Amino acid sequence: MVIAITGAAGMLGSRLVDRLGAEGHHVRGVDLRPEDGVTHVGDVRDSRLLDRAFADATVVIHCAAALPSYPADQIRSVTVEGTRAVFAAADRAAVARVVHVSSTAVYGLPTRVPTPEEHPHAPVDTYSAAKAAAEEIAVRHRAGLPVAVLRPKTFLGPGRMGLFSMLFEWAEEGRNFPVLGRGDVRIQMFAVDDLVDAVVTVLHAPDEVANDTYNLAAERFGTLREDFQAVLDAAGHGRRVVSLPARPALAALSLLERSRLSPVYGRLLHKLMADSYVSIDKARQRLGFQPKLSNQDAILRTFEWWRTERHRERPARDGRTSRDPWRQGALAAAKIFF
Repeated sequence: MVIAITGAAGMLGSRLVDRLGAEGHHVRGVDLRPEDGVTHVGDVRDSRLLDRAFADATVVIHCAAALPSYPADQIRSVTVEGTRAVFAAADRAAVARVVHVSSTAVYGLPTRVPTPEEHPHAPVDTYSAAKAAAEEIAVRHRAGLPVAVLRPKTFLGPGRMGLFSMLFEWAEEGRNFPVLGRGDVRIQMFAVDDLVDAVVTVLHAPDEVANDTYNLAAERFGTLREDFQAVLDAAGHGRRVVSLPARPALAALSLLERSRLSPVYGRLLHKLMADSYVSIDKARQRLGFQPKLSNQDAILRTFEWWRTERHRERPARDGRTSRDPWRQGALAAAKIFF
């Protein structure tokens, strides 16, 4: 197949470029960053660029999006208008299928867990509202085009930095690590290797199976305290996860976020206070997809990669991509208390 991938320099996109290229497909990568695998350098909102990238393509995999750390206007523009441009170009190119990578963020802060795909969109911030709006664009094109909508939980693996780099750094320095409250909430994540497998599975599924919406996440997961403690244990300093009084800590972190002194955004703060996991029954039953890695498998693989890569020069970019470490802001000074 000729496969066009938007966001091809990102963590997911770059892995898809490598995997699908190794399987013998002709891959065209679209991204602002001229990295390996990016054949068309430019903005995902650029219609002429997309027309060139999608010409004669069999499939489009749409991974490009703005992260929650972006300014609100950029989140809306890149995620919503970018998706609109991608589907318009896919229509013009008459591709056979589009795989739209969305997010479980569209559910907002659901009280129903495990959360099924039929749960209504309930966005609570700019990011989740933009992801929900982008999904609506994707679904509207199903009338004449098979569109797979994939909703992964937060995915991680070698190459992932973002806020995880803070946990890894504190663990490696031999510090305890804080959680809000008791840390006994169950927060489901997803290994990027399993996500790549899921995308490949969808590419080869029949139209009537691919033309659907699927939650994707780890099947085996525990509590936040258990996952963070696994990293501290791997660091080998005998440090522990420590509880912070939830309400005062939440108020302080919210104030720091509003003052732009912390990278921890509001939805994440509230998500860490309640169970957050989705049903993957539909993906198992319709796609035959079975995740291989647990939460701890994914986070420990990421930590081991980080330990080998941490001395490389990596400019802090405030989370411009998931492959960049985020500046910790005021939280860096808090390390002395742990």
